[in-house]
Amino acid sequence: MKTNGTLPVIVKETIDLNDKEKQIFDRLHKVIAHFNLETKLRVVGGWVRDKLLGKECYDIDIALDNMLGREFCEKINEYLVSTCEETQGFDVIQSNPDKSKHLETTRMSLFHVWIDFVHLRSEDCNLQFGSPKEDAYRRDLTINTLFYNINTCLVEDFTKRGLDDLKFGKIVTPLPPKVTFLDYPLRVLRAIRFSTRFGFEMVEELKVAALDNDVKSAILGKVSKERMAFEIDLMVNGNQPTKALTYIYDLGLFSIVFTPPTNHKPLILEEHEKSCVEYMDLAWRQFHEVGCNFIDKQRRLYLYASLFLPIRNTVYVDNKDKMVYVVNYILKNSLKFVGLKT
Repeated sequence: MKTNGTLPVIVKETIDLNDKEKQIFDRLHKVIAHFNLETKLRVVGGWVRDKLLGKECYDIDIALDNMLGREFCEKINEYLVSTCEETQGFDVIQSNPDKSKHLETTRMSLFHVWIDFVHLRSEDCNLQFGSPKEDAYRRDLTINTLFYNINTCLVEDFTKRGLDDLKFGKIVTPLPPKVTFLDYPLRVLRAIRFSTRFGFEMVEELKVAALDNDVKSAILGKVSKERMAFEIDLMVNGNQPTKALTYIYDLGLFSIVFTPPTNHKPLILEEHEKSCVEYMDLAWRQFHEVGCNFIDKQRRLYLYASLFLPIRNTVYVDNKDKMVYVVNYILKNSLKFVGLKT
């Protein structure tokens, strides 16, 4: 349980499965039994965290201890053939270490729910199979290191602090923060998002690592604008958008996630960063005071518009000697118009 100035958060001791989850996991049990496999299946990450918080979640990631995800999906289809059921197609997303994508992931739909299958990652994050403990320590945050063992129906905490950090509302990395961030730099933004989503406290060591120039360079060099835009949009569409953007500013990440044109003087944008966040905060408070009846898309556009209001008249000269608004450049190249899509 945590208070942190808000209502207490209760963390459950066990996970209660709904009917759909029972159906999915029963199917996986039958596949293992049919082929007499020694494979242990564990649900990892956000699903475990959310279920322990009493929230429903259909983002199910399953880690295997002795085979690749595509191999297990092939076994599922073999089982379906044996029971005269329709086989399911699956997609294999290859690893890409240069972009911090260390694991091959296989996606398959079971009972109309998409499941991601991966193998447990080893300490050096290559294709070798790791132990559950090794895998847990390679994850982003301790609250996301918890496993639900489908074979035993038990929650497993291999870092010995995942449950405690969830109970006491701490945003902590399993390994030293700089190591975790350099392994996958997008985790800096994920730490901010989870902190503001749950109202959890980012520990000081994590903030120091996020301010590190090596980490910032890694974000710029290894994380695509699409992935950054996705995380930022989740923050803006979340329950504490201005707190999230305040973290972005305080940690010196504003010009990284909202990258200005290369031929634009960065100082002109940097001197407006604080004002951008303040305008968004004012708009957010006004939104609640007036009681605007916006749908999600309208709310996002309202907040993005308020965020960039201080630089609305800032322009640059593009490679065709044409005057272009910096905001237009950011929307197109940094946010990829993400606020306009859905």
